[in-house]
Amino acid sequence: MAAFDVEKVTDVTHWTDRLFSFRTTREKGFRFENGQFVMIGLKVEGKPLVRAYSIASANFEEHLEFYSIKVPSGPLTSRLQNIAVGDEVMVGHKPTGTLVQDSLLPGRHLYLVSTGTGLAPFASVIKDPVVYERFERVVLLHGCRHVAELAYGKSVVDAVTNDEILGEFVDGKLSYYPTVTREAFVHTGRVTDGLADGSIPQALALPPLDPAVDRVMICGSEAMLADMVRILEERGFAEGTGARPAQYVIEKAFAEK
Repeated sequence: MAAFDVEKVTDVTHWTDRLFSFRTTREKGFRFENGQFVMIGLKVEGKPLVRAYSIASANFEEHLEFYSIKVPSGPLTSRLQNIAVGDEVMVGHKPTGTLVQDSLLPGRHLYLVSTGTGLAPFASVIKDPVVYERFERVVLLHGCRHVAELAYGKSVVDAVTNDEILGEFVDGKLSYYPTVTREAFVHTGRVTDGLADGSIPQALALPPLDPAVDRVMICGSEAMLADMVRILEERGFAEGTGARPAQYVIEKAFAEK
């Protein structure tokens, strides 16, 4: 199909009974910016069944990686969760999305605010050396209901910090703040509440959110997106675009079904 490449699955990891990630081959001509998403899917009864998925791998890596929930009744994920190494996945030709550096004004601190599988685009962003050249601190916030749901994010952060090359860029600049809402953990509560009351910045030795120095990327549930927009705009932050960079950007098009 002209609008899609057919890629081979090279790895599948089931993190919980609700979450999995997988890697595929990557067409040599496929280009994207870290933080973007693309349409991916399967051929069902001869027709493409596709959804928007953020690309969790970095644009310099030779493979593509995706992070997904499992929805038993989901038209795509009910099938996608059963893929195995060697299977074929359709990957669209036109990556897009708002979670890119050009949509933000220069600043000192970059907050990457995510819940659930909304972490995926930031798995790509924290691997980008340019991000650490632009910002003094990069803060990855990940909110989940249960501790087990943090496993994928922790694995990505560990890989970045321990990487022989990337580790030099992130040293002293990348902060990872995972939090859960339904279990005991070192950090509990919603990421939105921790940003609104200033407890998360304080825990990271940072000042309260300030549009003069802070930039924010947001990806997660619709409720979280709405809360974050309210919190930021009450503080004077404006939403940015590629044509009009500003202090924050949001992404709504990640896979929920």
